[in-house]
Amino acid sequence: MTAPRKALVVGVTGISGNNIARELVAQGWTVYGLSRTPGKEIAEVHHVYADVSNPEGLTEKIGNLGITHLFFCTWSRHATEAENCVANKAMVENTLEAVNSQTPLTHALLVTGLKHYLGSFEEYGKNPADTPFHESEARLPGLNFYYDQEDALFAGAEKYGYTWSVHRPHTMIGYALGNVMNMGVTLAVYASLCRATGTPFVFPGSPEQYNGVTDVTDSRILAKHALWSSTSEQGRNQAFNTVNGEVFRWRHLWREIADYFGLEDPGYPEQLSPLEPRMAEADSVWASLVAEHGLQPLTASELASWWHTDADLGRTSETFADMSKSREAGFLEYQTTLTSFTDLFDRLRAEKIIPN
Repeated sequence: MTAPRKALVVGVTGISGNNIARELVAQGWTVYGLSRTPGKEIAEVHHVYADVSNPEGLTEKIGNLGITHLFFCTWSRHATEAENCVANKAMVENTLEAVNSQTPLTHALLVTGLKHYLGSFEEYGKNPADTPFHESEARLPGLNFYYDQEDALFAGAEKYGYTWSVHRPHTMIGYALGNVMNMGVTLAVYASLCRATGTPFVFPGSPEQYNGVTDVTDSRILAKHALWSSTSEQGRNQAFNTVNGEVFRWRHLWREIADYFGLEDPGYPEQLSPLEPRMAEADSVWASLVAEHGLQPLTASELASWWHTDADLGRTSETFADMSKSREAGFLEYQTTLTSFTDLFDRLRAEKIIPN
């Protein structure tokens, strides 16, 4: 008989943590979700509120829960990468110390991302690894808080005896509200604003992203991959890229997203046209849509992350990851990219987040 599995999902209100928690619940796990403050709660998840950047009181909150599996899905951005490294490493260390204080973990999972291959915020895209990105790539020179988080995970494994896995997703597409990295919701809000105002649905990124090959990560794929690596012999003590398994070009997908919203695709603009400066009045326009369509009382700023989508789509380097390591180890899940977006858009409409 399999011993009971108790999971702690740190960052449960974020897009990766939210979807991992839902997958674990669906598979019959006992799930605790940790966040700093209350947010949109998940049915059957036991919500715990604490700040992993502050070790004071953290053990009291999570040390006696009998956690067997940790899923660490959060990070904190600071002014410099040096500060990012110190702060984010400490968050992992604090959590590991608290959760192992009374009963030892079986497995700890860390979610990072493709900045592992692209460089930190300060060095982003300046000297990326060759595509497709492989897990065997050496670390890039320079500071990168993902590397420090990994080092804390590895040191904890030596100290506490758990197995570990690391997941490196690309841009995450899936359901979560108020998340700073949610391109899917951002594009849904942008398209809805364009339709309401008659504004052209202009691609906001670089010509390299518009024309080049890329991929994304469906949050449901990440959730399934995380469950697999945490329970599979082949997943132990390994780092894995986590992407849909399909590559695409934005010039094709942009037209398909435009079609979904009943918009015309105007083609690539004459010059770079990022969202953040164009969305200065988005909240006031969105308020009228909320009133007209009976939407949930949220602002565009709460839903959309203009700056992060600009960063993703503004890259000038090719970005996609290889999944061969996972395939050879037995993880065979696959997700078509258009469906990642349209499933999300359908749900946002059904829940009255965006207009029909």
